[in-house]
Amino acid sequence: MGVDIIFKIAAIGILTAIVGQVLKQTGKDEIGTLATLAGLILVLVMILNMLGDLFTTIKTIFSF
Repeated sequence: MGVDIIFKIAAIGILTAIVGQVLKQTGKDEIGTLATLAGLILVLVMILNMLGDLFTTIKTIFSF
C-alpha cells in the first residue's frame, strides 16, 4: 500500500490537469474547474479512507 497510492494520486492529478486544460482551451472554463475540483475531491476521499484505517490500526494497537 506504500508506493501504489502515490502512483494513483499522481495519475489522478495528471488526468485531471489534462482534462482541465483541454476544457479550458475549448472555452468551457466552468466545466474545467468542476473537473479539477472533482479530481481533488476524489484524492481527498482516498486520503480520508487511509487516515481512517490508520486510526483504526492505532486504536487496536493501544487498546488493552
